[in-house]
Amino acid sequence: MRYTIDRRFDMRTTATVKGQIVIPASVRRKFGIKEGTRIQIEVDEKTQRIILKPITREYIYSLHGKYRGKGLLKTLMEEKAYEREL
Repeated sequence: MRYTIDRRFDMRTTATVKGQIVIPASVRRKFGIKEGTRIQIEVDEKTQRIILKPITREYIYSLHGKYRGKGLLKTLMEEKAYEREL
């Protein structure tokens, strides 16, 4: 797997047969991604983009109290029930 950087500093990588990609070391350092770091994958179908967000301790701490009182547990339970039906 190789990655290249073009003149606009866009980074590109190539997927393997298994669909794996390499995140360049400079990006991993910048965002605190280490072995075992979980990555949240968001798909924006409208813009045809895949967004990768590392789930680090700092990210978890930044969410503390952010969603208090939003009824997220009920929403999560509904989503899990829906996934089980698929």
